[in-house]
Amino acid sequence: MLDVFLVPANTVLTAKGDSEAQELSAARSRVFLLTLAITSIVEQEALDVFLFTSADGATWDAKPVASLEQKFYVGEYPLLIDLSEKPEAKFVRAHWDIYRWGRGATAPRFDIGLRLREVSQEALLEAEAEVGSS
Repeated sequence: MLDVFLVPANTVLTAKGDSEAQELSAARSRVFLLTLAITSIVEQEALDVFLFTSADGATWDAKPVASLEQKFYVGEYPLLIDLSEKPEAKFVRAHWDIYRWGRGATAPRFDIGLRLREVSQEALLEAEAEVGSS
């Protein structure tokens, strides 16, 4: 089961950037749970996170396959990503943009972690059964 940190926990971000590429070949499923954990922020700032795919780890798709809504607060934010329609996607990487506005220092600062976990086929079938029975 693939379970990796695209951005290690408690990483300090002060500018836009990209994570290292992560190969997906170890994954048996094409469904993943991306979890953004924001552990510290300053007021009046925002974070955008996008997930991009690549067939070779060098050339990246122009459009992200997934994105988290803009975040402003400490918390954990999960996003389910289904890549079953993108069999050519062999690598993923995260990209983030950060913004700061208002009075005082204009440098943004976020402490985050970004985890990508494979969702097993069994877990997906169990979730579908629960949804179907309610």
